[in-house]
Amino acid sequence: MEPLAFAVLKGVTPADVECELWDEKVEKIPERLETDLVAMTVETFTARRAYLLADRFRAQGLKVVAGGYHPTFLPQEALTHFDAVVCGDAETLWPQVLLDAAGGRLQSVYRQPAGGEMRGLRYDREIFGGKRYGRVTPVQFSRGCRFACDFCSIHAFYGRALSHRPVDEVVAEACALRSRYVFLVDDNLFVNVEALRGLLAGLKGCGLRWGCQISLDVAADENLLAAMAESGCVAALIGFESLDGANLVQMRKKWNTRHPYREAIARFHAHGIMIYGSFIFGYDQDDRDVFARTVDFALENQLFLVNFSALTPTPASALYARMEKEERLLYSRWWLDGGYGYGDAVYRPGLLTPQQLTEGCRWARGQFYGYRNIARRVLWPAPGCATFGHRLISLAANLTSRHTLDRKLGRPLG
Repeated sequence: MEPLAFAVLKGVTPADVECELWDEKVEKIPERLETDLVAMTVETFTARRAYLLADRFRAQGLKVVAGGYHPTFLPQEALTHFDAVVCGDAETLWPQVLLDAAGGRLQSVYRQPAGGEMRGLRYDREIFGGKRYGRVTPVQFSRGCRFACDFCSIHAFYGRALSHRPVDEVVAEACALRSRYVFLVDDNLFVNVEALRGLLAGLKGCGLRWGCQISLDVAADENLLAAMAESGCVAALIGFESLDGANLVQMRKKWNTRHPYREAIARFHAHGIMIYGSFIFGYDQDDRDVFARTVDFALENQLFLVNFSALTPTPASALYARMEKEERLLYSRWWLDGGYGYGDAVYRPGLLTPQQLTEGCRWARGQFYGYRNIARRVLWPAPGCATFGHRLISLAANLTSRHTLDRKLGRPLG
């Protein structure tokens, strides 16, 4: 999808500053750039590649600035490759960064506290012109999450701060999009119930088909599920994470145990909302049988997509601090290590070897995304999700996921 961070920055860039976007997901970045300033958004999985590019452009005499999750968590590491780092959400700081760069007085670190006003944000999508992105367009309503799962970097970035854009601004933006397919990129759409009800009422007449990430507890509110469906929701990503209650307690997600998974899934399906289930393997109660049990659960409950991930401690998360304290990490900084391949285990699990965790995750993905199971999901979808539109979305999403995993798994970062 389009990287919204750059639409936000373009929206606050003065008109006399020329901007050009290069996105390595859809095009090759030139060896040399004719520019005064290079800005990159960096996540942990892209840090090694970003550092290689930053070194290349600095060697050409260009100033390079980094923003995003990873530099916010590890600014001193990023500063060994970048001239400046923006910590936190960047839109309020970006005009000052541009002024400082133009005046030759770029600071090493710029910090924006978490939270703050989102009113009036303008996502200037002209920056994406001419690029071959998918048909699904990202839209942001809110930032932050009211939960604090120990594996998650969202809480490390935003803390307890929660904020959302005015409903009328989001609805106006979404209804004006060329695409009729939208993904609401909020980390958890179910944060402010009244604001969400207003958003759903506004989207109801837009003729959109949309998906989101949302916490399982929304399933307890039948009226809200109905409003989601009526406003065009066709798919929701749910973080089930584990079928084991002790694991959920350890990951600080005990609240998931209050909502029986099968009943919650059935409620979504009854409203015509397909479920993309997210599961994490490798918590301390997981043994060699966990992979087959979880695949069976996903197939039996007719999830249309899944994400089976090896537990991966990321910087600044409570999980990383615990693993580091317990001396269970296999790499000092796995995101920079040339021996790490995408999807590999990076620590020593409790009841599995690192190799068993890596291979078990790959086996589970292979089972779920086998062509026979993809065909079954498309031909015999979940109750309430059997329209031609549902089937088409399911087929496209499954084939894309299978292709993406085939390309990425085991490959070194960078």
